This record gives sequence, structure tokens and C-alpha cells, in this order.
Amino acid sequence: MAFSKAPKILIALGVLGVLCAFQQPFRQYPGIEYDDFPLPPDWQQKAEWTFARLMYPQARGGFRGYGRWGSGDWRRGLSMWTQDYPRADRHFSQAVRRLTRIQVRSVEQPVNLDDGDDVFNWPWLYAVQVGHWDLTDQQAKKLRDYLLRGGFFMCDDFWGDVDWDTFLRSMKRVFPDRPIVDLEDSAAIFHTVFDLDDRYQVPGARYLSTGVTWKCENCPASWRGIYDDQGRLMVAMSANSDLGDSWEWADDPRYLEKFSALGIRIGVNYIIYAMTH
Repeated sequence: MAFSKAPKILIALGVLGVLCAFQQPFRQYPGIEYDDFPLPPDWQQKAEWTFARLMYPQARGGFRGYGRWGSGDWRRGLSMWTQDYPRADRHFSQAVRRLTRIQVRSVEQPVNLDDGDDVFNWPWLYAVQVGHWDLTDQQAKKLRDYLLRGGFFMCDDFWGDVDWDTFLRSMKRVFPDRPIVDLEDSAAIFHTVFDLDDRYQVPGARYLSTGVTWKCENCPASWRGIYDDQGRLMVAMSANSDLGDSWEWADDPRYLEKFSALGIRIGVNYIIYAMTH
């Protein structure tokens, strides 16, 4: 098992390059928004860091009838974990290339917690629409082990009390006893590369037609997290914001630059924090 003896995931870039040999190969699934997004010409080039996207089973009674949703098998795509995928992943990877010295793979990696120990090869993990996930007990245990060994999990684009309650049901399986706290402006994760004391709600794509930043009334943006026993942030939650859409629509002139700028800077900070803590 990768990192099975380590107290935390090794983050030295040279080590990460060696680990490429043990990772699952690149794979692509049909998404609820895209199923023919073109591969970049350098998609086969190995790199030091890859955008890893969590695949997950969807809660019953969840968001139905959206886009091309409805395959019935989350392991084959066409489920809520594919929201914004792969456009957001690839746009954000381009931004990380430009704003840091990290050697970034141009294509993302969907990660299934049921794929043996593969998740331990990806030190930074992202999930969208976690207001619709439903982890099994085994998946929750695997995610807990991953985080306690040094992994970092960023979850995004879940809105209001209903989404929060659904999110909590699975997160409590991961960490039954660890508190979820509001992140202070002084938290190290907001100052690894960019100083991000001024954070505001980042809207989803509906902003392009409605001009409003929220999906539910009285749902202010919140930045929350879970720490380990050494004070390292393991889980970062951007509830009531849609950072994924800020990456996805960063090339659309109708989507205001200030939203994509904040979303990209937050993501860069989270990556550098995960690689240095």
C-alpha cells in the first residue's frame, strides 16, 4: 500500500514523480455536462501533480433529470460527481501551471475509493456536489485513513441546509468525533501563496443568466474545515460557493474575472498547503 507506513503523505516533488509508476492510468468518463471534451495534446505526459477528482455513489432521491444524468451506475460517469468535469479540472490545471512552478498534468484523474489503495497515490483530492454524495462505510473508512496519513480533501458546491445535512451524513462516517470548524482569516491555508482575507461568494454558471451569486436565499459563503491532532487542516469545505464553476467558466467573458480570480487563488493555496503541511 502506498504510504502505509508513513504518518503523512510524502509531498516532496521528486518523490511524487516516482509515484507515477504506481498510479492508476488516466481514464475518462462521460459527464452530465460534457462527454466529448477534447484531450490536450500533452495528455500522456507524466507530471508531479494531478487534479484528482473523487468519484462517489449518489444519495437516493438526489438531483435527477439534470443534463444527461441517469446512468444508474456512478462508476461509469453520468452522475453528480461529474459536475463541471472535465472542463473545470483542465482549466484549473492550466492555471496552476501558470501561477506556480509545479509540474502539472494537463488532464485530471477520477479516483474511486473502491480501487484498492489507489487513493493513497493522490495527495490532493477534490469533490463537487457533496450535498448529493452517499459514501459506504468502507469508502468512509478508506477516506479517513487517507486523510490521517496526510491526504487533503477539498469539497465544493453544496448549498443550504438540505445539502449540508446530506454532506454531514457521509462526513460523520469519515470522522464521527472530529469537529467541523469555521476557518479563521488567519488560517495558514489562506496565506500559503496568496493572502485571502477578503473572500466572497463565488457563483455558479446560473450567474451568467440571472446575475445572482447564490443558489438559495440566506445562504452566505462559508469556509469550514476539519483539523488533525497536529493542527493540520485535512478537509476544506467551500459551502454556498461554486469554485468549480469559477474554474470551468474562467475563459468565458460573461463570467466576471473577480470570481474566477478568487476561485483559482483559493485552489492554488489549498494545493500548496496540502503539499507543505
